Amino acid sequence: MTIAAVAVVVLLAGGITWVIVDKSSAKSSASEKLQAWVPTADNRDPSTKIPGIYVGARTDEGAGKAYAYGKYVAAIHVTSDQRVAYDRFPPVGGPHDQQWADCQGVVYDKPVRDENMVHTLEHGAVWIAYNPETVTGAELDTLKAYVTGQNYITLTPYTGLKANISLQGWAHQLQVASASDERIAQFITALRQNQYVYPETGARCDSPGWDSANPYPLDTSPRTSADVQMDGKGAAAATDEAGVGASDSSGAESSGAASSGAASSGAESSGAASSGAASSGAESSGAASSGAQSSGAESSSTESSSAPSSGAASSSAAPSSR
Repeated sequence: MTIAAVAVVVLLAGGITWVIVDKSSAKSSASEKLQAWVPTADNRDPSTKIPGIYVGARTDEGAGKAYAYGKYVAAIHVTSDQRVAYDRFPPVGGPHDQQWADCQGVVYDKPVRDENMVHTLEHGAVWIAYNPETVTGAELDTLKAYVTGQNYITLTPYTGLKANISLQGWAHQLQVASASDERIAQFITALRQNQYVYPETGARCDSPGWDSANPYPLDTSPRTSADVQMDGKGAAAATDEAGVGASDSSGAESSGAASSGAASSGAESSGAASSGAASSGAESSGAASSGAQSSGAESSSTESSSAPSSGAASSSAAPSSR
């Protein structure tokens, strides 16, 4: 091998090493940025500091305990032929179908019924909804990267969504214009499996009997007074979790998940993972959009549940951890 050839090989090797080190450094930097959004006993809900987030009115039950969100009552179930008159769409909590949608990193290609998706939030999942008319191509691929291979998170198209992208956790919502908005990773990190926020700590995300390829379809028609109300009025008497077996009000079957003092309503547990840094492929910034299907995100944290205002403030430089 000539000296010139050796030099080329050395340069190529050095270039490859630089690329690997550079990517590793970027990944480490992104992870460090997200550490501020990881919930702790002293900072139970870091999401309240995310610009533009909606957080339902809550009661502090004391240090180290889960918050109670008065408007979003847990463990009220409806049947598959009932609808709930949610206070916002996509909804963030309240009565829901006794069967939850599979939330084990499922990327749905069809809009899914609200009442099944809300049940995933009660189990500690984050739900990413997007407008299928405006979010396509690379933007959609970026959203899929947040979900694929993860757990306690789902992605669904949402017919009629006024925002481009809307993220939901129990009693929390954030709407953004771009999949590259750094607040997406912040929201996921702060709220996915955050034991201080969601009601059924340790509940499972796999859903026996649920068909992810053919889920219950989304119903976007206006709700009426004949539908189940947010306080549970008109809900079915069923209190068991579909697919789990007979109702047992004594609580969830435990397998190591941490308790948060929240109601469980008979859900089985699967040792849910903690809410560490979110996976992300996002890089740049994006201004927030102005509202969901019939109501947008409120622009300040820990607001009451009145009608929301227009979208969230923009932010820059979303971290990449993929």
